[in-house]
Amino acid sequence: MSNLVIIESPGKTKALENYLGKGYKVVASIGHVRDLPKSALGVDIENGFAAKYVNIREKTDLCTMLRSEARKADVVYLATDPDREGEAISWHLLSVIDVPESKIRRVTFNEITKNAVRAGMASPRGIDMDLVNSQQTRRILDRIVGYKLSPFLWRTIRSGLSAGRVQSVAARIVVDRENEIRSFVPEEYWKIEARLKTGDGKTFTAHYFGRGGEKEDLHDREAAQKVYDATVNSPFTVSSVKKSTKTRSPQPPFTTSTMLQDASRKLNFQSSKTMKVAQELYEGVDLGPERGGSQGLITYMRTDSVRISDEAVAAVRALIGREYGDKYLPGKPRTFRTKASAQDAHEAIRPSHVENRPDDIKGYLTPDQYKLYKLIWERFVACQMEAATFDVVNAVIDSAGYEYHASGSTPKFRGYLALYEESTDAAKEKEEKLPPLAKGDALTLLKLSPEQKFTEPPPRYTEASLMKYLEEQGIGRPSTITPTITTIISRGYVSREGKTLAATELGELTVALMKDNFPDIIDIRFTAGMENKLDDIASGKATMEKVLGGFWVTFSEDLKKAEQKAGEHKGEYAEHTDIVCDKCGAKMIVKSGRFGKFAACPNYPECKNTVKLDKEGRPVAKREKQEPEKTDIVCDKCGGAMVLRHGRYGDFYSCSNFPRCRNTKPVESAADAVCPDCGRPVVKKYSKKGQFYACTGYPECKFSTSCKPSDKKCPACGKNMFEKKNGALMCLYKECPSNKGKG
Repeated sequence: MSNLVIIESPGKTKALENYLGKGYKVVASIGHVRDLPKSALGVDIENGFAAKYVNIREKTDLCTMLRSEARKADVVYLATDPDREGEAISWHLLSVIDVPESKIRRVTFNEITKNAVRAGMASPRGIDMDLVNSQQTRRILDRIVGYKLSPFLWRTIRSGLSAGRVQSVAARIVVDRENEIRSFVPEEYWKIEARLKTGDGKTFTAHYFGRGGEKEDLHDREAAQKVYDATVNSPFTVSSVKKSTKTRSPQPPFTTSTMLQDASRKLNFQSSKTMKVAQELYEGVDLGPERGGSQGLITYMRTDSVRISDEAVAAVRALIGREYGDKYLPGKPRTFRTKASAQDAHEAIRPSHVENRPDDIKGYLTPDQYKLYKLIWERFVACQMEAATFDVVNAVIDSAGYEYHASGSTPKFRGYLALYEESTDAAKEKEEKLPPLAKGDALTLLKLSPEQKFTEPPPRYTEASLMKYLEEQGIGRPSTITPTITTIISRGYVSREGKTLAATELGELTVALMKDNFPDIIDIRFTAGMENKLDDIASGKATMEKVLGGFWVTFSEDLKKAEQKAGEHKGEYAEHTDIVCDKCGAKMIVKSGRFGKFAACPNYPECKNTVKLDKEGRPVAKREKQEPEKTDIVCDKCGGAMVLRHGRYGDFYSCSNFPRCRNTKPVESAADAVCPDCGRPVVKKYSKKGQFYACTGYPECKFSTSCKPSDKKCPACGKNMFEKKNGALMCLYKECPSNKGKG
């Protein structure tokens, strides 16, 4: 019996063929094979939002191959990825391969290991249409928003823009933060720091807290001076010491979002890079014959679950006991609660085989693969280790009725921190270890330091903090979080400034336009609610038609209103410049055309003035139009006089009877080189198409080239060498020994 297994990515082919053995052929669809058409909406809104899918043109040969292989096979296993996107690809493959459904088996693997693959093959099922319809709904929603909204953006702001449903909200979040920063008004406050010494000479720092156990904020110099004057010459005495033990438990294993955040903070990986490397680790890496050849190193990397299989828990607990000792092993396995809104279709991201320690397989991995695998492995092992404990001391120190507080923390048992420590965007304050203190101890004041400070605006988002916020708001999903951030940057709504994300002027204009005209599309709660509805479709609690219908009622009404008032705010949402129109004096605005951005007068069509812009958005000086120069050369086509013209590629001759006669001739100048074929001089010429070099022996010798002559001689034949645009030298003599065999 012949079996065909169709997967998404060719990266898994080798590992799967190794595990399945003879009788199985593995081929890849390389992602989607069908999609909505590029040149049309592709959705029949009036007919229940029926989608009109077409085969992807670039995959015509691939589809033909898949169909041919499927018809030859006795059984076809659709083994695309175990998520909504993968389910939809399998459903589309049914239409492409066109074989009886009795031959079809849908199988999934959460990890590419021998046991997981064989277990998946032993548990075939049908296509899950709830998952397919959830993916279809997302695709149709995004197509409707993009197809209907983008032309409105073109007319209102500038051409070439595109709108996305989730991306618009992500851009709005970055823009809102930029506005918060811009409108932030710093407020003054003061801190007072006391450097103190104990009776046995140990020093530590305490900070002013307040009076009578109540915290007091010092808002100005006068308030700070009052505390300073009262305590600078007064005795400092320990009034209370509280000792406690603090426990810190490990975080759950990675979900897609937490993996992206940690990789961003610790490895400085952009989200797209993290997902690319994670895909490689999931699909399989060749670890050599002694380790079983090619195998997947991590479980599926698109997940919002923190669930771990019993087998994986048992394996990691055995490793902890063996490698770290029983004191690092909790009495029972740790369990973590997955969020109620999570799809929970897969396990958390973890090593497929925890026995594959990062340093043991480092030689088989790329540097990036090693870094990410090590991060995943350590996070997973740490999640099943014993908690860390700290001895914490909090001391209250009195001076003239004013309280100063000091605190210190020292590790008592490192626990999981011996292996892994969580990252955060917030800057950590270094905790000081306090010397032994007891109630009533007299202290010596070494220095009392009042310091003026000002409140700071909220920080710009980083990729990690934006992902975290999207997830907290119920917007980020494992399959969409990375493309969302990548898209708002690539479309110019957001820019990278170091590690932070900043809103661009284009982003601010677009978000302002969306807020005014499409409040639901740009609303965080509305978008989160739509994500929940997609989840409901996937779980069979809602239908595709009902969700799309409800969305269309509101969206189409907003679209109609926006179109009606489109002309009322002419230029309001345009990208403004400081360039003054030299025709009417107005400040010009940025537009986009087929040759890129340019500045245009906002008073169009009354004023049609434009200015070309360079890549940095600066005006390009207009070239003065030069009149053609008369010459004594006679046109050999019509007998008219030839004139010297100045084109974008240089000077050339053309007939003065243009456009009746379009005859042109190049302008020649000596090039200080000889023709490699006949030895005559080579001259530089200009034509309408640009600069070139040609032999003066034309038409007997037809040598010409765009390469610049060089004074260097070919070591093989001694002829002049010519320089290509990239600076490389080459010999153009056809009979040169160095050119033999080059065809």
